[in-house]
Order: sequence, then structure tokens, then C-alpha cells
Amino acid sequence: MVRCTVIQFATDLTIAPAELAVEVEARGLDGLFFPEHTHLPVASRSPFFEGGILPEPYRRTYDPFVALSMAAAVTRRIRLGTGICLLTEHDPIVLAKTIATLDRLSGGRVVLGVGAGWNQEELANHGTDYAKRWAVLRERVQVLRTIWRDEEASFAGEFTRFGPMWSYPKPAQAGGPPIWIGANSRYVPDRVADYADGWMPIRGRGNGEDLARLREACAKRGRRFEDLQIALFYAPEDETECRTYVHQGYHELIFALPSADRDTVLPKLDELAALATRLRAA
Repeated sequence: MVRCTVIQFATDLTIAPAELAVEVEARGLDGLFFPEHTHLPVASRSPFFEGGILPEPYRRTYDPFVALSMAAAVTRRIRLGTGICLLTEHDPIVLAKTIATLDRLSGGRVVLGVGAGWNQEELANHGTDYAKRWAVLRERVQVLRTIWRDEEASFAGEFTRFGPMWSYPKPAQAGGPPIWIGANSRYVPDRVADYADGWMPIRGRGNGEDLARLREACAKRGRRFEDLQIALFYAPEDETECRTYVHQGYHELIFALPSADRDTVLPKLDELAALATRLRAA
């Protein structure tokens, strides 16, 4: 049965994360995701928005892990995800503890969506070379898993090195939360097959051959495509389109909520909950 999840750019001007989480769970939806930007440099030149103007919610996002902690405290069932965490902007030792703590306290409900980042200036402020961002991300995924798995963790990589150490708590989920890559370039199927547990491509930025390429990449590495979780980011609200994606092999549909107040968001939640009910009934 397809899972139906929502994502919102939660900010200081929107419905509060805890209040939103209660409403999401009450409507029978499966999860709540929050995105991340630690900041956005005023002088950004990254050409991803028309005219170079960044939408206001991108500039005002809450820290996703604090917001998800608020959501975890008032819910019992829904999954709590990042869509996406910019792993290239974090100290991986600190982040490993943050995520493990959230997963432990939430009862194992965390999904870690990750990406390398698209804003060159933002990455530079964190000391990350834009040209090496995907190599940094891959290594930090390895660091997280090592810390979550090993009682006395150590690591020797290109960007991170540490000798044997203790880091607790360990996540509630064995081996740590599933890690999904959120990106759409032609290289992503190979990256997902190499070191991720799932993929959440953004609708409209890929093509119909995406899943076929992922199957091929898995076969080359001896991985089972069926073991991966495939979620469609910014899923359509048209029922027929949704069914098409599910038929193609998507396990989860992630619908966007407006970055707005309660009176605007709750009617949209009602619509999405009704759509989810129809999709599950098929």
C-alpha cells in the first residue's frame, strides 16, 4: 500500500511544527518532512530560481531536527523525515548524536533524507568545496553509519578522521535511520545504489527512465532494487497521475503543504488525506 506523506517549509510565519504534526497524524497520513537551510547568503548566485530571487520560506526555515523533535513529542505513529538535510553542512560526529537522539526518543520513526546542496555560497560558508560536495556527502553517510553501528567507532577518511570513541545513544532503528538521497541528476541512480537506502527524486526534474536506470545500477552492484524505498518528492495532487507513479514503482508520495498559517494549511491537509484514502483503497 502506498504511503502518503507531507512536507512543509516550516518557518516562524507558519503553523507551528508540533501543531502541524498533530493534525497530520489525526488525518491518518504517514509522515511529516521538513527541509533545511542553515542560512542563505544574500549574494547567492546559484541559478536555481528565476531572476535569482529565493522564495521567502527558503530564508526562514526552522532547524529541521528541532522542529521534528517538537513533532515527535506530540505524536506516536507518523514518520519524521528531513527533506532534505544538507549533510555537507554538518559536523558528522555532532549530527550522528542529534539524529540518534531523535530516533531513540521518537521510538525509531526517523527517515534521513540527504542532499549535497545546490547553493555554492551557502556551502562555502561551511567550508565545503562545491566541486567535492558529493564526495563529502558519501563519506559523511559512512561516518554516520559507523558511529551508529559500532560500540567503539573510528574512522579514517578524506574529510573526517577520529580514533576509537564512544557515542551514545544508538538509534532505535538497527544500524540507524534509513538514508534516502534527494536529487535528480543523471549520477544519482549510481549514488543511491552505492550507499543509500532509498531515493526521493523531485517530480518534474527527472524522466520516465529514472527507475530503470536505478535498477541497472543496483544490478551492477549486486543490490536488490526491491530493497530500496522510492518516494516521489512534490507528488502531484491529481489522482490519476499519482496512480501512474505508484504503478511505476514508487512506494511513497510526498505532497507539499503551503508555508502558511493554520487556516490555510488545514483545508489542504483535508484534501490530501482524502486523496490518500482513495489511493489506498485501490
